[in-house]
Amino acid sequence: MNKELPGGKKEEEDMLHHVRAEMNGASSPSVPRRDGSTVARLSTGVMGLDDIMNGGMPRGNTVLLAGASGTGKTTLAFQFLCEGAERGEPGAFISVTEPTAMLKRNLSSYQFFKQEYLDSGKVTLLDLRAVALKMGLKDGMFQGGEYFALVSTLQKVCKELQLKRLVIDSITAVCQWLVGPVRVRDFVYRLGLALSDLNCTTLLTSETPPREIRFSMFGVEEFISDGIIFLGEEEQGRQLVRTLQVIKMRGTSHERSKYFMELTPDGIKLFDRLHWSLRA
Repeated sequence: MNKELPGGKKEEEDMLHHVRAEMNGASSPSVPRRDGSTVARLSTGVMGLDDIMNGGMPRGNTVLLAGASGTGKTTLAFQFLCEGAERGEPGAFISVTEPTAMLKRNLSSYQFFKQEYLDSGKVTLLDLRAVALKMGLKDGMFQGGEYFALVSTLQKVCKELQLKRLVIDSITAVCQWLVGPVRVRDFVYRLGLALSDLNCTTLLTSETPPREIRFSMFGVEEFISDGIIFLGEEEQGRQLVRTLQVIKMRGTSHERSKYFMELTPDGIKLFDRLHWSLRA
């Protein structure tokens, strides 16, 4: 059952879901729905994650990638972009808090990352503050009432680069500029609608407090987003182990089981509880 949006009407969520579903008409792979129609998918690049979502992430979805610091959000998001580059789907990583040079250095140790992706424009790294400065905004920051301009700017970037995949790291930092849950709600709604209209699948990293089952700082982003992938932590003996769980994903059936997650030189690997125990 759909929950009513904070400060708004449930009908808006239904309308957004309908519009996005109409736009999900991209290329294969496609998976049948119960009514016989199909929804186009894309691969996340993470072994096992596509299977959890019954064939991959529905194209055009806007998905919250939520978790505390150190749970693997940036790694998963960048692996998602590199998988797109391999498949001829241009992507961009928009960083709000971390310099792009540092981001590139931190991710260069992973085997899924290739410098050729950046050189060829298959993956673009952008600093949102630098974009804001070029727009003439004071201190390179969007103010609360300028979120319309921010949505327009991101839509323009998506069009110019012909993006099929986008990561904003983090939506939490962006929303802190907006001041207030009503603006946050409206911004995420408008952004998701604009990017879905361009058939661009978007990951919004969301910073959450450690050891809490919480998906956003403001408590409204999860109601507007099409999906939530939650990265958490669980104590196993004397170790703190990363976990992954798909909480919701519009346009597809999916598992809701918790999987153990490991960051390896090849990227993220997932294990169910049985295989993790056999591996240990």
